[in-house]
Amino acid sequence: MSSNTPHQAPYYYVPSPSTYPITGSVALLLFALGSVLTMNAIQGGAYVLGAGILTLLYMMFIWFRKVAHESEGGLYNKRVGMSFRWSMGWFIFSEVMFFAAFFGALFYARVLSIPDLASLEHQALLWPEATNAWPNPGPAYDGGPFTPMGAWGIPALNTFLLLTSGATLTWAHHGMLHDNRGQLKLGLFLTILLGVVFLGFQVYEYMHAYSDLNVKLTTGVFGSLFYLLTGFHGFHVTIGATMLIVILCRVFAGHFTSTNHFGFEAVAWYWHFVDVVWLLLFVVVYWI
Repeated sequence: MSSNTPHQAPYYYVPSPSTYPITGSVALLLFALGSVLTMNAIQGGAYVLGAGILTLLYMMFIWFRKVAHESEGGLYNKRVGMSFRWSMGWFIFSEVMFFAAFFGALFYARVLSIPDLASLEHQALLWPEATNAWPNPGPAYDGGPFTPMGAWGIPALNTFLLLTSGATLTWAHHGMLHDNRGQLKLGLFLTILLGVVFLGFQVYEYMHAYSDLNVKLTTGVFGSLFYLLTGFHGFHVTIGATMLIVILCRVFAGHFTSTNHFGFEAVAWYWHFVDVVWLLLFVVVYWI
């Protein structure tokens, strides 16, 4: 993906008919079917799930490689570049809506539902031992005491890692703009490294929370929301780190120039979006 290419096509490039969309649809169908079969312990589910994942990865690799070659071949002009920018912007907006729904669920449980259930009227009818406090597992929980994850341990360290990764990515972008390929490569490598370390600490945090703090998916509404928000964010960090690895490989292959690098910019937008989401998540899930 790119715009402002040195040798721009004089027309709006429209690719030839492709089998990639239908291949991706089949892959997603296999993925969904395999997930259902696997979760219900039905024989063959793991194979169907694996086939879906492999098909999807193959489709993405072939399709994205083709787009990269089209970009480097000068087939895109400014209008195509603007289309890519609008597309990436709307994609990030859809991700904002995902997280807004999940943060909305946390707000509802914490600010509206728990206080309402703890009121005198509902205490008598629904939840006799209700307390208006958070963290709170809710009325149906009977899994024993639990300890919420504190903010000033691994979560604070992960916040530092992600903020630093945003700085190293911006530094890499400056290297791109000034044709400093060494700075670009080093900045991308450091960003990827920080993202991987973040994910490693996230896995350790989950192990600690599950085995030592008794914070599980079964720990009522608190446990469900904790793993939903942090897990969905961790998934996005994984996707972002994967995209950064692809961009780094393209840089080593000689792709991108100071005026032709929207593929890099799109991934940078996504990574900074992930950083901002984590800041909000750190405050409302871990800190307050």
